[in-house]
Amino acid sequence: MARIPNNIKYLRKKKGFTQETFAQALGINRPSVGAYEEGRADPRLTTLSKMAELFEVSVDELINEDLTRENRVPKQNVKVLAVTVDENADEEYIQLVPTKAAAGYTNGYADPEYLTDLPRFHLPVLPKGGTYRAFEIAGDSMLPIASGSIIIGKYIEQLDHIRNGNTYVLVTQSEGVVYKRVFNYIEEKGKLFLVSDNKSFSAYELDPAEVVEVWEAKAFISVEFPDPNSTNELSMDQMMEMIGNLRNDVERLKKNTD
Repeated sequence: MARIPNNIKYLRKKKGFTQETFAQALGINRPSVGAYEEGRADPRLTTLSKMAELFEVSVDELINEDLTRENRVPKQNVKVLAVTVDENADEEYIQLVPTKAAAGYTNGYADPEYLTDLPRFHLPVLPKGGTYRAFEIAGDSMLPIASGSIIIGKYIEQLDHIRNGNTYVLVTQSEGVVYKRVFNYIEEKGKLFLVSDNKSFSAYELDPAEVVEVWEAKAFISVEFPDPNSTNELSMDQMMEMIGNLRNDVERLKKNTD
C-alpha cells in the first residue's frame, strides 16, 4: 500500500477537503487521516471503499496507481459495451457497421435494439475470448487496405492498452468512426496521434476524452483480390522507410504540442 498515503493526501486536497472535513465524511477521527497520509497506518477496507467513493476512483486505483500524475491514463473502461448473442450457440455475434450506418453508430452504439438492426455474423477463425465488431471503411487513407474493406476489431477496454504503431478502429465524438495507425502519448502529451498509411494524408492528434470505443484491428475482408502482376508489394527497405516516416510524423506532432 505504498501509494496510498500520497494518493489520499493528493485527492483530499483536490476535492477541497481539510483533514477534519474528510474525517467527518468518512466517519473517523482526524488523527486517523493524518496517520494514513503519513504512512503510519493503513486504512481498513471499508474505509478505503468510502474514500474511493468520495474520490470517484476504484479501490484498485487508490491502492495501486499513482493518482498524482495529471496525465495518467484512466483505468476505467472506455464504456459499457452492448452486445448481441446467438441464443442457439450461446456465442456473441460480430455486428457489421456499414459506412452508411457509421454516423448513427456513434449515437446508438450502447443501444441493444440499434445493434440488432445491424447485419451480424460469426467468424470461427477468430481467437476465442474476445468481443469483435466489423466496420466498413471508406476512403483511401489506409491504402493498401482498399475503400469498402471491412475491418474486424477486438474490443479494447482501456486506453492504455493501445500499442504504438498498431491499427485500430476508433469511435469518436468528433470524428465519428475512423481507422488509423495509433500512437499512444497520453502520459507524455495527453494526446493520441493518428497516422494514415497513405502518406498523402497528414497525421493528427486526438484528445482521449473524444474516444468512445477502441477496436484493435485483427482481420479484414475485402472484395478486391490482390493483383499477381502488381508492383505494390512493399520491400523490407520500403517498410522500414514507412515506419521511419510514421515516427517522424508523430515526433512532429509531439513538438507542435510543446
